[in-house]
Amino acid sequence: MSNGILRIKDDRVVDGNGETIILRGAGLGGWMNMENFITGYPGHERQHREAMLQVLGKEKQEFFFDKFLEYFFTEADAKFFASQGLNCIRLPFNYRHFEDDMNPRVLKESGFKHLDRVVELCAKEKIYTILDMHTVPGGQNPDWHSDNVSNYAAFWDFKDHQDRTIWLWEQIAGRYKDNPWVAGYNPINEPCDSEHYRLPAFYSRFEAAIRKVDPHHIHWLDGNTFAMEWREFDKVLPNTVYALHDYTTMGFPTGERFKGTQEQKVRLERQFLRKAQFQHTNKIPAWNGEFGPVYADPRMDANAEEINQERYNLLGAQLDIYDKYQIPWTIWLYKDIGVQGMVYTDPDSLWNKTIQPFLEKKRKLQLDAWGKYPSKEVEDVINPLVRWIDSVCPQAKETYPTPWATERHIVRATLQTFLSQAFSLEFANLFKDFTFEQLDEAAKSFRFDKCLQRKGLNKIMSEHAEISKKALAEGPTGERLAPAESLDIVGAASQELP
Repeated sequence: MSNGILRIKDDRVVDGNGETIILRGAGLGGWMNMENFITGYPGHERQHREAMLQVLGKEKQEFFFDKFLEYFFTEADAKFFASQGLNCIRLPFNYRHFEDDMNPRVLKESGFKHLDRVVELCAKEKIYTILDMHTVPGGQNPDWHSDNVSNYAAFWDFKDHQDRTIWLWEQIAGRYKDNPWVAGYNPINEPCDSEHYRLPAFYSRFEAAIRKVDPHHIHWLDGNTFAMEWREFDKVLPNTVYALHDYTTMGFPTGERFKGTQEQKVRLERQFLRKAQFQHTNKIPAWNGEFGPVYADPRMDANAEEINQERYNLLGAQLDIYDKYQIPWTIWLYKDIGVQGMVYTDPDSLWNKTIQPFLEKKRKLQLDAWGKYPSKEVEDVINPLVRWIDSVCPQAKETYPTPWATERHIVRATLQTFLSQAFSLEFANLFKDFTFEQLDEAAKSFRFDKCLQRKGLNKIMSEHAEISKKALAEGPTGERLAPAESLDIVGAASQELP
């Protein structure tokens, strides 16, 4: 039984009795908002589903994806999650489950089939859920995780995209307004508004509209530019938590390796403090909605054990910082095919064995942005083009989103947009001759009892899952932020990943 709908009191989240609740858990990425590196396909969810439809036909395609959604999170997952001492799951979803672009503002009731089911499963285990519209009409950022098949974030330039998003949230809020185990609404994931002012303006519109439907639930609002900055945010909305995402390049194959030096730890804290400056200045809660390293594959990386221990140490260092400031967090992510998840599919499962050769091709060609490995073949093609562009147009490297620089823009537009979508049918054809039974078995690869657990990751998360009541009573040990200009902004920003 819950103690009522969560709300904000000063700089903390509290329950109906006024007791502080620090939410700590993970994001259920790859489920109702699919991502290429999480389940293995190339490109974008929309293209993946269309290619599977073309290859399998309507009946088999719908059967497979429904079984996938069913098996991806079950009662066993909820019980395991709770057993780790975790109390919050962020539930990302694609708006296309609830509305069609060619039939806008007509609610698809079928979209709630699995969302309702998982919210209820979590509630039974006393796990709060944060509803996260990870993909909105038009695309809120230029990346794959917003199911944006181009690199143009049209959401910001067309008011109708924004109006549809608010309309859909009104339907969702009306459905969950009395549910105390829903911790609130995360309306947009990692927005990228190149003008900066349009994001806080949208949040003001969103807040006013949703409060008329549901006046009580918390709004969890991401900062701009992949939840990393707060330019043009000039006011604090009521009953709202502001979210940052705190990735570091030290957790990825192309980044500096984490050796636990004092300098690296200081850099990690500076990075976090820079992103949380708005929250600390205004004495409001800060939520780290995403963070976490990726992990090496023992089948393809000779020193995987050493690398992964460094990544666990890095994660522990970040969690020490979040303990210091007593913030809520949801790591990215809960389940995948072995890249980053707490739980992952067995390499000997039907799904993994079927796609493994394709995964090796994706890695070689750098088709996935997340966790990409160095590739001389690709770099010999891309690097000269990047150098040429920067030489003829030095301003190119300042193109928004500015953390990307020229290379990231070029790779996104060529490899991860054009080339990746061209491989969609090749991936789908891996399942061309599958029977219904085989499709069921492939989807079942994601069922908890068929999966493996990343024990090193889960041990660290469990250790940091709960802050003691004594620590809560004493308050954060971290000092309030110094003025932003006193921070090493350049040094911190250079270690960040959007």
